[in-house]
Amino acid sequence: MATTHSALTQEDIRTLVRGPTPDLRAAAAYKLCRAIDGAPLSAQDRETAAEILRVMATDAAELVRRALAVTLKASPLVPRDVALRLARDVETVSLPMLNWSPVFTDADLVDIIRLGGPVRQLAIARRPRLSTIVTDAMTEHGGERAVAAACANDNADFSESALQEVMARFEQHEKVLAAVAYRNTLPLAVGEKLVTLVSDQLRDHLIAHHNISPQLALTVAAGAAERATMDLVDEAGRTADVKAFCAHLADEGRLSASLLLRALAQGHMTVFEWGVAELAQVPHHRTWLMIHDAGPLGLRAIYERAGLPARLFPAFRAAVDTHHAMEFDGGARDLERFQERMLQRFLTQPQTAAREDVDYLLDKMDQVSQTARAEADAVQQAEA
Repeated sequence: MATTHSALTQEDIRTLVRGPTPDLRAAAAYKLCRAIDGAPLSAQDRETAAEILRVMATDAAELVRRALAVTLKASPLVPRDVALRLARDVETVSLPMLNWSPVFTDADLVDIIRLGGPVRQLAIARRPRLSTIVTDAMTEHGGERAVAAACANDNADFSESALQEVMARFEQHEKVLAAVAYRNTLPLAVGEKLVTLVSDQLRDHLIAHHNISPQLALTVAAGAAERATMDLVDEAGRTADVKAFCAHLADEGRLSASLLLRALAQGHMTVFEWGVAELAQVPHHRTWLMIHDAGPLGLRAIYERAGLPARLFPAFRAAVDTHHAMEFDGGARDLERFQERMLQRFLTQPQTAAREDVDYLLDKMDQVSQTARAEADAVQQAEA
């Protein structure tokens, strides 16, 4: 090994093998690794160097093995068997190799992702390049931190199906979704799915940097906000401060026609009354008289003053008429049964509500019906 001998004396080799202390052997290992990585080697020199590296990889001192891993972490000269041995070593030795070494095959990396644990997964996720074979394995087996790091690595190639699986697995994990959102490029289907899951800030980024229409993003955002608002109304029930609630929604620009229609179709007449009063800037008692006026003009007049869209007036008219035709029966689950009947009647009326509003109300009716069936089953079991 003439080339290496010119940079490393026989004394250094003896120190590497027989040095009395880990510090001396680690210094010799560092010097040898620098010589191997920095000088052109013949085929015979390479074989000799490989054998010396195998000696280092089995040294009892962690310091020696770490000197090898850190110094030759990016070198193609490390034998694959040595790299695999170091990958199974303690983390101070294994992580530099997993993060950088080019001698691992895709199959090696897949096996380590499956069996190596979250810290080793994270090191692989940050490698200079990852193939789709490796990212597929990371998508399936990786933990949250590793998957987020891989998605944030724009030199990691992800298939569209892998990104879809990432969103399915980590739907509630903002860090992972953010890493996907900030990738340089995204398939259209991935971007459109992602915009339904992320925060306003990430949604703005998606609109600005990816092929997603602002109309889609705003529609999704408005629908999510209104669903959350109506869920809040349901939880607050009849004890909520509806006046303050509607005033707050108006201040935030969320007191929309769609929200009021959904509220009214669920039997939340008080929300509708206060909402219209807020939009029309008319006292509640006058708004109430106009909404519940037996004549045909009161509701239309206050509706138009509130600035609600003309195309939706027939839907509101049908909902108010249905509400007037129904009464609470005073029995158990009175409100739930009233809501169910209200939804049934409203949805069977000829009206011009938007498709997304109708879909929302159908979902709500299904929830009410499931609750009713569950309670009926419980009563039957108790009586049996």
